Amino acid sequence: MTTEATTPDELWRNPHAPVDERVRDLIARMTVQEKIAQLQGIWAGIDAAGEMAPHQHEFAVAPQDFDELTRHGIGQLTRVFGTRPIAPEVGARTLARTQRQIVEASRFGIPAVVHEECLTGLAAWQATVYPSPLCWGATFEPDLVRRMAAKFGDAMRRLGVHQGLAPVLDVTRDLRWGRVEETIGEDPHLVGTIGAAYVAGLESAGVVSTLKHFAGYSSSRAGRNHAPVSIGPREFADVILPPFEMALRAGARSVMNSYADNDGLPAAADPSLLTGRLREEYGFTGTVVADYFSVAFLHKLHGVAADREDAATQALSAGIDVELPTVDCFGEPLLEGLHRDRVDIALVDRALTRVLTQKFELGLLDPGYSPAPQSNVDLDDAESRALAREVAERSIVLLHNDGVLPLSGKRLAVVGPRADDAGAMMGCYSFPLHVGVHHPDAEMGIEVATVLEALREDHDVVFARGCPVLGGTDEEIAEAVETARQADVCVVVLGDQAGLFGKGTSGEGCDAADLTLPGRQEELLEAVLDTGMPVVLVLLSGRPYDLSRQADRLAAIVCGFYPGEEGASALAGVLGGRVNPSGRLPVSFPGAGSSQPSTYLTPQLAARTEVSTVDPTPLFPFGHGLSYAPATWVTVGSEEREWPTDGTCRVHVVVRNDMDVPTAEVVQIYLHDPVAEVARPVRQLIGAVKVDLAAGQTRTVTAELHADLTSYTGRAGRRQVDPGDVELHIGTSSATIHTSLRLTLTGPRREVGFDRTMTPVFTTNP
Repeated sequence: MTTEATTPDELWRNPHAPVDERVRDLIARMTVQEKIAQLQGIWAGIDAAGEMAPHQHEFAVAPQDFDELTRHGIGQLTRVFGTRPIAPEVGARTLARTQRQIVEASRFGIPAVVHEECLTGLAAWQATVYPSPLCWGATFEPDLVRRMAAKFGDAMRRLGVHQGLAPVLDVTRDLRWGRVEETIGEDPHLVGTIGAAYVAGLESAGVVSTLKHFAGYSSSRAGRNHAPVSIGPREFADVILPPFEMALRAGARSVMNSYADNDGLPAAADPSLLTGRLREEYGFTGTVVADYFSVAFLHKLHGVAADREDAATQALSAGIDVELPTVDCFGEPLLEGLHRDRVDIALVDRALTRVLTQKFELGLLDPGYSPAPQSNVDLDDAESRALAREVAERSIVLLHNDGVLPLSGKRLAVVGPRADDAGAMMGCYSFPLHVGVHHPDAEMGIEVATVLEALREDHDVVFARGCPVLGGTDEEIAEAVETARQADVCVVVLGDQAGLFGKGTSGEGCDAADLTLPGRQEELLEAVLDTGMPVVLVLLSGRPYDLSRQADRLAAIVCGFYPGEEGASALAGVLGGRVNPSGRLPVSFPGAGSSQPSTYLTPQLAARTEVSTVDPTPLFPFGHGLSYAPATWVTVGSEEREWPTDGTCRVHVVVRNDMDVPTAEVVQIYLHDPVAEVARPVRQLIGAVKVDLAAGQTRTVTAELHADLTSYTGRAGRRQVDPGDVELHIGTSSATIHTSLRLTLTGPRREVGFDRTMTPVFTTNP
């Protein structure tokens, strides 16, 4: 029997026809119910074991409702693998069965896009947990991050996952914010280059990368999650937006909105942001997906929508195409608004065009498409673990060392709440801590060593916990002190318990009132220091903490952030000398007065002054990191003294390794603009490159810098390149400058936009 839906000459079925023509043909055949179904997600796997997010169960889809909700089709399936512990082969079979249901139930047989979280690798049971985004930033190695994302992206695609909700491109602005651990760092250039590399890797595997959270989320007042944002247009344009611009140019095909409001206007209801900026200015043609429940929040939390129908109308008008994680405002409320002519069908068709275009581009509607993914995918194979270890080793930062490291032939006392807990290696969006904690009877699914276990492989060790992350007793601290006295060196492993919404000290919804170490950990550290023993602090945390009261008494400080499932081995390698540390800080460590957090990226008035009693000078600055074999800087120079406002200049840096072991240096180039139309940062990173040096090797780094890198948002609100004097500060951190080069930008003032040059070109010889 031939029906309208199966007529052979339907254009939308022709894989050789242009995608835009296929989309138009299909939309013309769809009913209103079929249209809005494509703008909905379904989260069908929620159970009562635990709440990963507030409001989760309020919107849960009961299994008996699934058939009714999908009879007109569905846009997305939410977290088939990432909602509960499920073996990959079982998940693959479940997904295939679900996709067949969706295809067979609806008139046009349109499969759903499947999305998963992938902030530290695919958030699924038995999948590799890679280092956290702060660790990516600490590597200063975009290509390494690209390889990492491509690796787990390939596994995602083979499982039938089409879209990954990462990377987070929010620039760290307040260290008290719980989601600092999800960010790449406090500098927009670093966040942009690393984030763009991640996008390139994930997209190369055929998985849609979703940029979040667009935009301004990390600038919330007092570092509180979901709190209002009050930043000016220049900070927004020059600090918040560049990472998104760089990642869009790297090929990202999806964007997720910020929860926050900026100056009273929530991002989910802001057409100037989601349509004007993103689509008209940047030329973005992909999909905008709502952060979970954020459409309903326009009514429930922000108070800018009268009801769910109003929320749906505002979100669609602003530019949101798909409501996630599950059916709510884009369901019956939107349908009611359309029936009563309170919602313009053109808004639905606009969003639908983008959704279907992406599905066609993913091949979901091509003849021969099979919803059956591969079921024999090893999500934690040897190659993945090796790559996770490489990222971890290249990210660990040696902050301070009086010569006690590397450890050799010494008896160690290991104390601290993070020393013997595998969870100390992982952030809040890793599967074990995001989902697994709600299923205590399930195995972790992967092998994750603790720091204690890794150190015991090569050292004689005694251990006492001392205290938990929060709480503890005097007796536990006293036991740790006695344990420390039994050894030559005491390694104290402190930091955060990652969690969600108050279930941890770091993570989404786990904001900090100040930057003192959580619980009694500082008390434990002081008690061990009072023994007079050499103390090495290992910090495993989601944010920097105030160590200013202990730093000058510590023998060494090593920072790992959350280094992933191979992090303990990497840390033991650094402590023992097998690994020469090469990580650099992507975020500054605060000095005294940590209740006043700031980043290095500030104008002169934010530096230490005589008119304020608060000194914002960091204890360890952005870009800082030590090595067991520091490179020798031979020369830094440039042949140019004039720099055309539409041209380039070249800077040469010669570095040498005088040691008998391999080493690495991160060459960092900062811009200082002495006079500008508006107050500008004293120093701002415009380029950085990690240089590996074999024993005895000399290498020359050449940076080709386009004048666009000096651009900023001027008084007229447009980005401009000014003629005049500038300085390039080249060094090893934002506070340690080897050479300053003064150049003069010559030529007319230029206005530049989204297509400007945003990164230098580095070449390294030999």
